[in-house]
Amino acid sequence: MTTETSTKIINENTKFLIVGLGLLGGSYALSLREKGYFVGAIDIDEKAVDYALKEGVIDEGRTTVEKDFVEKFDLAVFALYPSTLIEWVKNYGAYFKDGAILTDVTGVKESVVYNIQSVLKDGVEFIGAHPMAGRECSGVTNASARLFNGANYIVTPTESNTERAISACEELGKIIDSRHIARLSPKSHDEMIGFLSQLTHVIAVALMTCKNPTHLKDYTGDSFRDLTRIAKINENMWSELFFANKQTLLEQMELFLAKFTAIKEDIENDDLESLKEIMRLSTKYRKLFDKE
Repeated sequence: MTTETSTKIINENTKFLIVGLGLLGGSYALSLREKGYFVGAIDIDEKAVDYALKEGVIDEGRTTVEKDFVEKFDLAVFALYPSTLIEWVKNYGAYFKDGAILTDVTGVKESVVYNIQSVLKDGVEFIGAHPMAGRECSGVTNASARLFNGANYIVTPTESNTERAISACEELGKIIDSRHIARLSPKSHDEMIGFLSQLTHVIAVALMTCKNPTHLKDYTGDSFRDLTRIAKINENMWSELFFANKQTLLEQMELFLAKFTAIKEDIENDDLESLKEIMRLSTKYRKLFDKE
C-alpha cells in the first residue's frame, strides 16, 4: 500500500455521484445532501430518478451513462450488485476525470475489488467499502438519511490503494454518521461477512422454510420473529453474494453444522452439563454484541 501525507480530501466543493438509486444508494444521497453536498445519480429506473429529483434526494439524475455528466464528479458511490458493478466500470470507468475516487457498498470484496482495480484507467482509484446497515425493504422510496447512523463501516484497501483514497473513504464513513470505521483486507472482510451476515441469512432462510408456517403465525412469540427477521430476503442479490463468496460461506456453514450437531447430541444423550456449558458460553459471547 503506497502512503502519502494524510490530508482532508472531501470538502464543501466535493461532488458526489451515486450509481444505483436503491435503498443504500438513496440513503447515501439523502445523508450527503443533508450535509450540504452536491449529489448526482444514475439509475436505469426512470421512476426512481424522477422520485429522487422530486423529493430532493438528489440534485441531478440520469437514466443513461453520459461522459459529460460522469466527469463532473469527484467521488462516486456504487450501490449495485457485484456483477453489475464490475460490468459498469469496465464499460464506463474511463469517463471519470483524473483524481476521481470510486467506492461501493458491496457485501463481497475479493471478487470485486481486484477485478475493478485491474481495469480502471490510471488516475482513477477504486477503494472498497461496506456500510453494515440495511432494512428488510428496498428502493429509493424507503431510503433514509439516518440509515447509517451508528452503523459499522468497513474499508477494504489493497496494496494498490493510496492513502489519499483510503482517507477519503474513511471521511465518507464519518460524513454518513457511521459509529465505527475499520480497515480490513478484502480477504478478511469476506471471511468476516461470511460468518456475521451471510451465514445468518442462510440460517434465517432455513428456519423460515423448514415448516409451512401458515398457521404458526397465530402462535408465535418474539423469539421466532427476531430470528427470522432477515428471512424476508432479496433472492437476486443474496444468491449472487452467496456464490461470490462461496468457499468462505461453505466453511462458515460447516462451523455452524458442527456446533448444531453437538447440541443435538447433548440432547440425545441427556448430557445436561454439556448443554448448560454451551448455553453459558453463548450468553457470555452474546453480551459482547449488546449496544451501549
